[in-house]
Amino acid sequence: MILVADSGSTKADWIAGNIGNVVDEFHTKGFNPFFHDENFILFELESNAGLNKIKSEISKVYFFGAGCSSTDRNEIIKKGLLKFFYNAEVVVDHDMLGSALAVCDGIPGITCILGTGSNICYFDGKNISDTRHGLGYIIGDEGSGSYYGKKLLAWYLYKILPPDLDKAFFDTYHLDKELIIRKVYKEPDPNVFLASFARFLSDNQEHPFIKKLVYSGMNEFFETNVLSYSESKKVPVHFVGSIAWHFREILQAVANEKNVQIGNIIQKPVSGLAAYFLKGGMMPKS
Repeated sequence: MILVADSGSTKADWIAGNIGNVVDEFHTKGFNPFFHDENFILFELESNAGLNKIKSEISKVYFFGAGCSSTDRNEIIKKGLLKFFYNAEVVVDHDMLGSALAVCDGIPGITCILGTGSNICYFDGKNISDTRHGLGYIIGDEGSGSYYGKKLLAWYLYKILPPDLDKAFFDTYHLDKELIIRKVYKEPDPNVFLASFARFLSDNQEHPFIKKLVYSGMNEFFETNVLSYSESKKVPVHFVGSIAWHFREILQAVANEKNVQIGNIIQKPVSGLAAYFLKGGMMPKS
């Protein structure tokens, strides 16, 4: 049985199946080698009853994850997976490659991730280009969940949110300055904490202030990421991730202003990845 996974820093989606047939779907916390070690991975997998039930039947694991862009970091993820899927061959690669395989249909295109974090690459139909982006939530991640979370929290603490949004934010989260500072600077996975506030944007996306905020983030992502690729004027630009999906109308509007052709926009690349590998697709040759 084949197991395919797409993992961000927040959560991971898994699909198990045989050639031509999906067997089951699973969900776990996301595994990012910048934040998690093999013991964390093993613990989370062992906590999932569904994966425990089929782990001995898995012969191949394709895992595409945030932060999996170098051999040493990939090895962290691979070791954790091998401890659990002890009968399997395990392949670990970057979530950018997984996203490209999921949306580009084997033809050249630009693939963008807008989820907890953000990233971009050019896919030539077989392999992805080296990316100079994906700088993380402190100096990068324009237009991502963590980007918007930082903006919301800062404006909430500065008391510059519109009164109705300020009240709605407090009523939803009941956060004070000390708790926010501790979560961001003292506790694990601050990027995930920041990105968790993207739900507030989605729930209030008709508010003019939120529309302006989302537009600003999308515009910054295009200016610093998409338009830095000359290919963005020649090939479709595809998007994956919850931010891209929930704010696709604003995303399309920004793209139109920049004369960029939008291709596919999907929330979860795992379904496209499963379709690829369960039809007999292979990993691209480097």
